[in-house]
Amino acid sequence: MSGPVNEFKSLFVTSDDGLRLHARDYGAENANSGIPVVCLPGLSRNAADFDCIAKALSHGSAGPDRRVIAIDYRGRGLSDYDKDWKNYNIIIEQSDILAVLAAAGIEKAIFLGTSRGGLHIMFLSESQPQLIHAAIMNDIGPVLETQGLMRIKGYIGKYPAPQNLAEAVALLKKINGDYFAGLTGEEWEAYAKTSYCSESGQWGSRYDAQLTKQIEAWKEDEPSPALWQQFDSLANIPLLIIRGQNSDLLSEGTLSEMSAHHPGMERFVVEGQGHAPLLMDEFSITKISQFIQSAGPA
Repeated sequence: MSGPVNEFKSLFVTSDDGLRLHARDYGAENANSGIPVVCLPGLSRNAADFDCIAKALSHGSAGPDRRVIAIDYRGRGLSDYDKDWKNYNIIIEQSDILAVLAAAGIEKAIFLGTSRGGLHIMFLSESQPQLIHAAIMNDIGPVLETQGLMRIKGYIGKYPAPQNLAEAVALLKKINGDYFAGLTGEEWEAYAKTSYCSESGQWGSRYDAQLTKQIEAWKEDEPSPALWQQFDSLANIPLLIIRGQNSDLLSEGTLSEMSAHHPGMERFVVEGQGHAPLLMDEFSITKISQFIQSAGPA
């Protein structure tokens, strides 16, 4: 977790339908030094989730100093909220991701995706294979466990947004305490800040409340469709799968089956964490850095 605060520049891009999208651009001066890394957050998450790993990578933890782009989907972080909640979907978000990459001048990258971000990686690999040099999927696979989906549905948008650090830590412990027993006090506070504190220091929700309408359709008796076809599109690229030891969204069984589909896949389990690992600890940062370095030049 090295480096001072705010080592990124804000990149603002206009989407195809006119919304202003935001991304954090770490190490923009490293654009010609090593293949860049593109970070894609979870469903209700934002670019701040990748601050620790982005700082490490932009300061040479994986060979050369690298450029790292961390994207806020529409309706999250500093990106504009959409007036039509139905646009909070994978297809439109894919278009937004491509718009950000085009504006940043990125034609090929190593992708790091947490949860929903990993779904984007699979779909991008199928539709835009030339973009992906290597991939890291954080606690996500082609099979989503219903238990985990129902737990996520049960808390997103269901609690008032905290108004200070103590309230934020207390809320996260209420929601995720059983799954993240391995976190230190410092890590809980960092988790709280990325979840509820804006770049300007204001406390509150960091996603559009209308996002919850997209997940109301999730039903316990209707499993999410498996995405093995999309996962298999990653067969010929370096791939690292990270799983939280206590994850209820990516099962050990699915992880094993993923290895069978992709024999060269690397696996890493983050002890004491659930869905999804925070990627703030030194073990996770070291593993990701080593994988990126081993993935080779563009």
